[in-house]
Amino acid sequence: MRERDLYERELSKALWRSSTYSEGGASCLEVADLGGGAVAVRDSKDPGHGDLRFAGPEWAAFREGVRDGRFG
Repeated sequence: MRERDLYERELSKALWRSSTYSEGGASCLEVADLGGGAVAVRDSKDPGHGDLRFAGPEWAAFREGVRDGRFG
């Protein structure tokens, strides 16, 4: 999926979810599935501020990096 296609997706009815580790989602990322492995990500403290969108392979690489401790 091309980046332009990701940002053309309408998110008004997106189902946003946050980690169960976020203690109620007050200070966490929220993620919405866009299909095909693509996701949108936003800040739970300010959901109206915008989002970032990632194609499936990009999101998988990010999750792998978090899991492996590459960002700490």
